[in-house]
Amino acid sequence: MANVKIVTDSTSDLPKDVAEKLGITIVPLYVHFDQEVFQDGVDISGEQFYHRLVEGSILPKTSAPSPETFKQLYKNLAQEADGIVSLHIASELSATHESALVGHKDSVCPVSVIDSRTTSMGLGLLAILAARAAQKGATLAEIVELISDTIPRIRVFFTVDTLEYLRKGGRIGKAQWLLGSLLKIKPVLEISDGHVEGIAKARSHVKVLDKIRIITESLGDIEEMSVVYNTTSEEAKSLGQNTSHLIPGKNTFYTTFGPVIGTYSGPGAIGIVSLLKKTS
Repeated sequence: MANVKIVTDSTSDLPKDVAEKLGITIVPLYVHFDQEVFQDGVDISGEQFYHRLVEGSILPKTSAPSPETFKQLYKNLAQEADGIVSLHIASELSATHESALVGHKDSVCPVSVIDSRTTSMGLGLLAILAARAAQKGATLAEIVELISDTIPRIRVFFTVDTLEYLRKGGRIGKAQWLLGSLLKIKPVLEISDGHVEGIAKARSHVKVLDKIRIITESLGDIEEMSVVYNTTSEEAKSLGQNTSHLIPGKNTFYTTFGPVIGTYSGPGAIGIVSLLKKTS
């Protein structure tokens, strides 16, 4: 039976208990508040991060792990693995994928570095799927094929309280930000093929959540679903309950946007991530 290890990064927003249960290794990115540097989810919690984001005057920045970090990690995992799948945030959104590519070059163990074309629980659901396959004894090639087939079936829709953080982080253009700000709209945003795109809008937070629900319901058969948020757990549970009929007999994953994703979403973000069923 094959022994394949699964690696992802902290932008996956994977719940820690899920990662531990499935044996997924999470490599943290970095959050910078001026000269202070924190490992995402290690040195700073989501609660601490959002408090500083809202109360402070310093806009945080983010950075990727170094190639050396990945090189050392792959070396350590190679001692007990015959293959490693390393899944990461879309290359357009971070240099993490590039660092992993450089870091795996001298590995004595086969490493497949995959650009997920997404982030947050879009990436998280891919890591979960890969880890489940690994636990069943799937080979490196089988897991890579599985993930390559699954990436196009990941859909991420979310809204933010303000487009300001996405604009400052360079994730949307000035024109899109200006339009949203002037009209005081609440956008529905999609992470599509490594880019953040506006696909719909509403006049209130309640109405934009309803749009996200309607869009999700229109996708077709859903295999897995997650609600990701940094609003309130009550609001997240409500959104999850309103869409639970889409995955009968299954549980929705609930998780929060971590510090790195929160740097660009700002406070008040919430969304639904779906993995669509494969059609024959």
